[in-house]
Amino acid sequence: MQTELLAPAGNLEKLKFAIHYGADAVYIGGKQFGLRAKAGNFSYEDMVEGVNFAKKYHAKVYVAANIIAHNDDLKGAEDFFRTLYEIGIHAVIIADPSLIQLCKKAAPNLEIHLSTQASITNWRAIQFWKDLGISRVVLAREVSVEEIKSIKAHVDIEIETFIHGAMCISYSGRCVLSNHMTERDANRGGCAQSCRWKYDLFEETNENESQIITDDAAFTMSSKDLSMVEHVPDLLNLGVESLKIEGRMKSIHYVATVVNVYRKIIDEYKQNPNNYILQQTWIDEIWKAAQRSLTTGFYYHTPSDKDQLFGKPERLPKYDFAGLVLDYDPQTKLATIEQRNYFKIGDDIEFFGPKMHLFKQTIKEIYSIDDEPLTEARHPMMKVKVKVDQPVNTYYMMRKRK
Repeated sequence: MQTELLAPAGNLEKLKFAIHYGADAVYIGGKQFGLRAKAGNFSYEDMVEGVNFAKKYHAKVYVAANIIAHNDDLKGAEDFFRTLYEIGIHAVIIADPSLIQLCKKAAPNLEIHLSTQASITNWRAIQFWKDLGISRVVLAREVSVEEIKSIKAHVDIEIETFIHGAMCISYSGRCVLSNHMTERDANRGGCAQSCRWKYDLFEETNENESQIITDDAAFTMSSKDLSMVEHVPDLLNLGVESLKIEGRMKSIHYVATVVNVYRKIIDEYKQNPNNYILQQTWIDEIWKAAQRSLTTGFYYHTPSDKDQLFGKPERLPKYDFAGLVLDYDPQTKLATIEQRNYFKIGDDIEFFGPKMHLFKQTIKEIYSIDDEPLTEARHPMMKVKVKVDQPVNTYYMMRKRK
């Protein structure tokens, strides 16, 4: 099997960008049974459009139905899975045994992938699920490279593992902190990300009173984000079938940037593994999408305080997604841009597109759609024309550093 690059798609627009920038498959959420209640999520009509779009580019669409279900959550599950199969969804990602059972009953030919929420960390557990007809297992994020090697040696099954994105501070996402503090159930789609809040830290004094421990930064319980951008060949050499990016809540700029980099790395390594060299440009590009400091998580060692967000946060370069290319006229060298953040003449900006086509320039000319000269694009979603130094295509993006 060719190594699959699997990308998040919180809505239909993100699905299209993920596929244009090189994803072999995307995972989405429906209106029920998923862990991202605040993502855009897909109606059945959106799923139909998404599946049809994906087919044009030989890509697949998976639906995450990975809640830990209570009795009331099971209502409508059979109809849900049956409809997904009829739409043409390629697989569902499930954690709860009851939902697996209902899916098998309602849509016996719909492929099932076991979610990372099932906390699978050993090959015997994988064998158990394989014997029950599961075709792919998404490993817990606590699994190391050495453990993956052992798993692949013992069980012939597709393995999917995370390579980039947010890490839950709890064990494979099995967390009740949000439930306790906000009454929002983290395992049923309502996580309030309480671990990422800013807290004060106190200590008890001799008088049984609490005294705040002063510090330059608030205390947090959060992990750094996962990034395997420098270690993709290790996972490819182990025979991991699917490399997964986290982030259904992230922007199209984030999705496009991260998918673009990993697509380039996978293709370059597969084309010539003996002469593969990691390019600094690829690492730099990942940092343009990074929202937090990065770590390799559990892959090579048990995480320490160095892998957590303690103390002053690292200052990361921040980039605004400034505009989306809608059209390009090679005669006038004007790109029609849909504004996503404010930009003006004199701004240093960067265009990027699929296959890591990147170039920088200074904005020298802006025009309205009616060809009237402008000095700025100040209104959200307004359409303007910008003189560009190199040809661009639809789905290219324009960014600028804050």
